Amino acid sequence: MIEIVPETPALHADAIEDLFDRTFGPGHFAKTAERLREFSASLPYINRVAVEDGKVVGVCRVWPLVVGEARRPALFCGPVAVDPAHRGNFLSLRITEAALEAGKQAGWPAAILIGAHSLFGKAGFVVAPRNKLTFPGPQDQGRVMVRDLAGDASALEGLVTAP
Repeated sequence: MIEIVPETPALHADAIEDLFDRTFGPGHFAKTAERLREFSASLPYINRVAVEDGKVVGVCRVWPLVVGEARRPALFCGPVAVDPAHRGNFLSLRITEAALEAGKQAGWPAAILIGAHSLFGKAGFVVAPRNKLTFPGPQDQGRVMVRDLAGDASALEGLVTAP
């Protein structure tokens, strides 16, 4: 049985990094999203990990960000990774939804995610209006999505940066 639990870094961090390497390969460090993550720290109390028989089989890491001159706070969801043996049953969606609920309960106003709307739209994400959110590097605007949590994601506008 798969359990979705908050990340405990001492128990999960190495397995999560291994899962990222197996899922995305070394190229994932070159993505624009990594420029945001390298100047921030994920939030283990909001991160969610899927564990089966003590083994990490999925993860959604979440990072604090600020947006625009107003420095509006938002959560940045991702990477989201699932062990290849567990793909096809929407585990990535279930993990992400659990992390979003934790973020909402913690009072975060909104979430940002870069990914496929065909999947993450099922978790309530909508594609942000073109160029409303900009990033510290090139980004496919059709993959930039936002979602309300405890506030209004439509208020997010401008450059997305680490806090």
